[in-house]
Amino acid sequence: MSCTTILVGRDASYDGSTIIARNEDSPSGRFDSKRMQVIHPADQPRHYRAKISHVELDLPEDPLRYTSVPNADDAEGIWAAAGINTANVAMTATETITSNERVLGTDPLVELVDAQGEEGTDGFAPEAPGGIGEEDMVTLVLPYIRSAREGVERLGGLLERYGTYEMNGIAFSDVNEIWWLETVGGHHWIARRVPDDCYVTMPNQLGIDDFDLDDALGDQLGFMCSPDLGMWMDEHHLDLTMDDGLFDDEDDAYASGHRVFNPRDAFGSHSDSDHVYNTPRAWSMHRVLAPHNGWDDPSTGWGPEADDLPWCMVPERKVTVEDVKCVLSLHYQGTPYDPYGAAGTPATRGRYRPIGINRTSQLAVLQIRPHRPACCRALQWMAFGSNAFNALVPLYANVDELPDYLSNTMPHQVSTGSLYWSSRLIAALADPHYGNCVQHIERYQMAVGSKGTALVHATDKEVAGRTFDDATPDLTKANEGIADMLRTETDQVLENVLYAASMGMRNGFSRSDG
Repeated sequence: MSCTTILVGRDASYDGSTIIARNEDSPSGRFDSKRMQVIHPADQPRHYRAKISHVELDLPEDPLRYTSVPNADDAEGIWAAAGINTANVAMTATETITSNERVLGTDPLVELVDAQGEEGTDGFAPEAPGGIGEEDMVTLVLPYIRSAREGVERLGGLLERYGTYEMNGIAFSDVNEIWWLETVGGHHWIARRVPDDCYVTMPNQLGIDDFDLDDALGDQLGFMCSPDLGMWMDEHHLDLTMDDGLFDDEDDAYASGHRVFNPRDAFGSHSDSDHVYNTPRAWSMHRVLAPHNGWDDPSTGWGPEADDLPWCMVPERKVTVEDVKCVLSLHYQGTPYDPYGAAGTPATRGRYRPIGINRTSQLAVLQIRPHRPACCRALQWMAFGSNAFNALVPLYANVDELPDYLSNTMPHQVSTGSLYWSSRLIAALADPHYGNCVQHIERYQMAVGSKGTALVHATDKEVAGRTFDDATPDLTKANEGIADMLRTETDQVLENVLYAASMGMRNGFSRSDG
């Protein structure tokens, strides 16, 4: 599934939070409706069967409560997407990423094989289940982990045992760390700790560009991987490093003499389609967060189609939640590639795939705040629909249930009583009348963001000193108040863009009967 991810380390964020965020985008030609849900331990399955791959496994008996953003239509499975558990550990899954023929030829993806023939007859072969995938990962991992590192360990073990039928990137965060895991072939994986002072951009492409294999197989200070990764790479000549891959810099964070390599070269892709679909998105995020690095100067070599765009960078200033929403809404503003802009030509304005695309299903920004007590530390900021036209609202994760306005999405039943459907309507009405509607959208985004933040500040003070469980009812109530505000603002902007779109109809006429 096409998505875009950004990760912000605690020293790079404005308040010391760890922040992980991802647009969940539907495949081309589809609009998968989403809703929010709290999964209580009693509702978590003890035996799990995937709808896509038919893989089956037993789950532990002690799950934590967690939030999720499942599909409104579960015909293809849960697709829980993003959430935070009661240990204040967050997970977003997954970012679909790329690979190459050398990797997939040596460790093929584990795909479902249908039964062949009739049972009891000669030549019958039973069904062979596939591995785990995006449909499954949040459900199989988030309820059972108490740190970001444990998330890597649990998911890595599942990948080694059951395999996967697709290439994916997955983020985990707690109050101290962010870890990013990438699947490599059917059973292998790598993971890197996000440097505290950096942000990470991920646009549907294998991203990690520097990996310390000795650390991953040893102390695991900043890297982790499947146990046989080094032997597998050596056996199949996957490391493309020209020299011996050793650190020569004594000041490097990891011990001199370690074997390092570039996973993007070894396991990833640099295809023509990457240059249209993937790398321009990372380039556009870097332009916002590190704007003085010469992104628009061809002499730097870091243009929108560059294969060596950094996986992580130190931002030029602290990154806010508003910055995260901004970069995950980008459509190449200020460049010839903006589909709503006047620069360039019709050809350039449609050249690259925007981040803020029409078929975004939901955006979840998962913030773990160190300066707040555990009872209200975790915020799950949410938006539905195309990010160019929606607003991001904060919600507490330590709750028993989520507001009906965000959880009542019915598939194929459009209703202004649902945030998902209202957001879709606003975007579809505003897009063809962008110039006349953009001011309404900007005011809407400002109103929801500022009022939501004010309500969070007030609630934080109210629950200060409470135990985790004692705070839950008040945080649940606070979310209802936030949702009421959100619905009021959403209804107002829907009225505004409906008026602007109606005035732009081609069958209008200036003479009035009045």
